[in-house]
Amino acid sequence: MQATVKLLSPLELGAWRGLLRSHAAIVRELDAQLEARHGLSLTAYEVLLLLHEAPARRLRMSELAERALLSLSGMTRLVDRLAAAGLVERRRCDEDRRGLYAELTPAGAELFARARETHLRGVRERFLSRLSEPELERLAVLWERVA
Repeated sequence: MQATVKLLSPLELGAWRGLLRSHAAIVRELDAQLEARHGLSLTAYEVLLLLHEAPARRLRMSELAERALLSLSGMTRLVDRLAAAGLVERRRCDEDRRGLYAELTPAGAELFARARETHLRGVRERFLSRLSEPELERLAVLWERVA
């Protein structure tokens, strides 16, 4: 015997679909802007950002994949493309010879700096500017609760 699943109320459905539509639209627009202006996907930009913020501008591949919410194989393919473009380098981990780091190159840091302006402008235009400061404060609290 199957348990009956309670359907979403109109309010719940509106909140859920609103999140999905908003996220998809904003990500699509930010991705298109970064591709057009810098030849960089939003996911690749995020990897460069994570490396830029990391100590010594490098992270273990497994940690980078976890932070970017990608599978290890997906991260490996992305880092392969970024390495071929000269934006990151793979480095062996001295402590664990099986481990690998992805490290931001000077060319990667330069491209990241240019792309960051585009990304931040896009985030402000497509998201932040549409909300008041009290709304942003409330939303930040709510996202923390959901996460």
